[in-house]
Amino acid sequence: MISIENVSFRYAGAETQNVFSLNLRVPKGECVLICGPSGSGKTTVARLIGGLIPRFFGGKLTGSLKLNGEDMRNMTVEEITSTVGSVFQDPRSQFFTTDTTSEMAFTCENMGVPRDEMLDRIALSSYVLDVSGLLERSIFDLSSGERQRVAIGSVHAYSPPILVFDEPSANLDPESTRRLAQVLGTLKEEGRTVVVVEHRFSYLSDLIGRVVVMMDGRKETEMSYAEFLAMDPATRERYCLRQATCGHAHSKGARKVTSLPRLDISSVSFSYKRDREVIRGVSLKACGGEVIALVGPNGSGKTTLANVLCGLRRPTRGSISVNGRRMSPKSLRRMSYFVMQDADYQLFGESVEAELMLGAEACRDAGERMRQVCKRLGLAGLESRHPASLSGGQKQRVTIGVALMKRSEIMVFDEPTSGLDGLNLKRVSNLIRSLADDGRVVFAITHDCELVMGCCTRAIQLVDGKLSADMDVCLEGSAILALF
Repeated sequence: MISIENVSFRYAGAETQNVFSLNLRVPKGECVLICGPSGSGKTTVARLIGGLIPRFFGGKLTGSLKLNGEDMRNMTVEEITSTVGSVFQDPRSQFFTTDTTSEMAFTCENMGVPRDEMLDRIALSSYVLDVSGLLERSIFDLSSGERQRVAIGSVHAYSPPILVFDEPSANLDPESTRRLAQVLGTLKEEGRTVVVVEHRFSYLSDLIGRVVVMMDGRKETEMSYAEFLAMDPATRERYCLRQATCGHAHSKGARKVTSLPRLDISSVSFSYKRDREVIRGVSLKACGGEVIALVGPNGSGKTTLANVLCGLRRPTRGSISVNGRRMSPKSLRRMSYFVMQDADYQLFGESVEAELMLGAEACRDAGERMRQVCKRLGLAGLESRHPASLSGGQKQRVTIGVALMKRSEIMVFDEPTSGLDGLNLKRVSNLIRSLADDGRVVFAITHDCELVMGCCTRAIQLVDGKLSADMDVCLEGSAILALF
C-alpha cells in the first residue's frame, strides 16, 4: 500500500513547488498510469513513491508519505529497496556497474540473495525481456533501447512487490515494447503493485486499472481506464495526451518531393574496432524537403548510421556525397547537426537562453530568433532556468531548439519525441516539417508512429545493419503502422 497525503515538494534551488498538496493511494495489486503534460510533476511523483525523495533528490518535503503504513522518511534505504523497485526515464542514471551481467546482479547481491538463486533470477529476467544476448556486454556499447531493457531487467530480477516505471517504453522498439507489456501483465497477475509514468500508453490498454492526470504539479483528476479512453478530444487536448492507439495516427506530413537528390549514401559500412560491421552496405538517396524516418529494432545500427552521416564517424567502406561532391567527415560536420537522444550530452549552457544562443550564428536578429524558438517549443518563461533543472521532455525541446537556431543543411534527430506529451509532439512534428520545407534534408530516428505519420515523407527500416525497407509514408501508411 502506497499512501501519499497532502504532500508538497520543492527541489533544492527550484523557484516554485514541483508538487502541490498531492493525495494519492495505490492499493496492493493495482496497476496505475500517471500521465499529463511534460513538467507537470509526473517524475517527481514517481520519485516520491520510490522513496528517492528526499534521500537522493534534496528539497523541502511536507505531508505524509507512507509505505505499508510506515513513514518512508523513517525507513532505511535497504527497507525501501526491498519493497519498491524503480526504473528511471534515463537508464544511465540508475546503473552502478560497467557490464550488463553485473548490473542485473547488483541489487540481488546487495540484498543477500544466494548465488544460485540470483543466477536463476537473472536467467529468467533475461529470457522474458529478451536480453540474454546482451549479457557480459559493456554498458557503454549498448544502444539506448538496449540499456533500457537491461535497466528493466535489473529491477525485474530482484522482484520487489511494488514497481515504478518512468517512461519505460521511451527508448524501446515495437517488439521490446510488446515484451514489456507482457512482463507488466505477468507482474499484475502475480499481484504486484505497478505504477507507470507514460506519454505513450497504447501498449498498456489491457493492464491499467486507474489513470491519474497531473497538471502543473497537482493531481488534476483520476479515472478508470475505460473513462480515460472515452475522454472527449477537447479534454484530451487540454491534458496534452497522446493518441490512445497508434492506429489513430494518420499521415499528415507526407508530400511529393520533386527536387534532385542532394544526399547520396553509397554502400556505406561501419564497424567499431574489430567488431562485426554495425552498418552493412547501406545505400540511399535523400532530397531537400524530405523528412526520413529511420526505424528498426534496438541495436540495428540507426544511431551509428546517423553518426556516420553527420561526420562523427568515418565509414569503414563506402562514401557520402552532397550535390554530386564526395564529402569528408569534416565537411559533413560543418553542414550537419545531430540532436542526440540523451539530451544531457548536449546541454552546456548555464540557462536555456545561453544554451540556445550557443547554436546561433552571429547575426543581429539572434535574440529575436531565440525568443521565437522558445515560443514555438513551449519554452517561453523558462529562458532563465538552468537546463539541469528541467524535466526530461523540456530538456529534449531545448536541444531541438538549438537545432532550430542553426542553419545546417542536413539535420538528424535521434528520438526527438522521447518524453514528450501530445501537445509538444505536435509542436516538434510541425517544426521538423518546417525545417524540411526550408530545403533541408531531415532524418528522424524514432520508434514513435505518431511522429512518423505526423511529419515524415519516408520510412527507412534497418535490420541488423542492413537496409530492409524504404517506404513512402503517404502511399504505404498502413504498412508502416504495422511496424509499430
